[in-house]
Amino acid sequence: MNTFLPRRSARRLAAVTATTAAIAGTLFLSASADASNAPGSSTKASTNAAATAKAAAIPLPPTHANFDYQIGGAYTPPAGVDVVTRDHSATPAPGLYNICYVNAFQAQPNAEGDWPADVLLRRGDGSIVYDGQWKEALLDLRTADKRTAVAQKVDALIDECAGKGFQAVEPDNYDSFTRSEGLLNDGNAQDYIALLSAHAHQRGLAIGQKNTPELAANRTALGLDFAVAEECGQWKECSDYTDHFGDNVIVIEYTAKGLSNACSQWGDKLSIVRRDLGVSPVGDGKYVRETC
Repeated sequence: MNTFLPRRSARRLAAVTATTAAIAGTLFLSASADASNAPGSSTKASTNAAATAKAAAIPLPPTHANFDYQIGGAYTPPAGVDVVTRDHSATPAPGLYNICYVNAFQAQPNAEGDWPADVLLRRGDGSIVYDGQWKEALLDLRTADKRTAVAQKVDALIDECAGKGFQAVEPDNYDSFTRSEGLLNDGNAQDYIALLSAHAHQRGLAIGQKNTPELAANRTALGLDFAVAEECGQWKECSDYTDHFGDNVIVIEYTAKGLSNACSQWGDKLSIVRRDLGVSPVGDGKYVRETC
């Protein structure tokens, strides 16, 4: 089984990056609006309405729930836990609301060979762009064809999640465009995650936005149902999520300070847990789990 280390939140991007994101997000939404007025838009509108109705019927994670984050290895959830996130290769926890973790925007470490060579993000000289901290190759989302090719592989993981009985999916590394050396932009990420959202809803799964608070305002257009926010207490950005997702926000902190900040402001509204940075299973010497 592959295990995953968590991604730190994007924090605050530089002002110019934030401005670029806002502009690109506006262009994305404008393009969607233009498409709705194109020939045949009545058929598209009917299809979209049906998809929206189906998505609305999909159960979301309970809010202000006792949550456990188990992406580093599955174990018997502590007493009282209502919601758990596990890797797609794991089995859901019986009787709980289960969220399925998938690495959707980057390849696993040393797993470039699992992907077609032309969907790995490359510089002009042909070298692959990696997430510097996690040593994962970024996936190339620059064109519609490439986004479709990548989505087909990730959709297979979403199918695996649905087949096992998970109720939701958490696609990680939405913010990989910020580590792409300028080759990707937030519009690429949004167009791609919209594909994953549509497929998740077709399979009866809710889908969460992982980090990337600067794009939370577009969650409705993109079909995102809830948020998973790492260290929003630490960096005082939980409201960036709640402004758009309401109380449908799951918070993971990795420090005592972060947990204290999150609990003091949001402990009566959001699902909050502190885990060790490696998200270790019970029995590991590094295991940490605390709640409000």
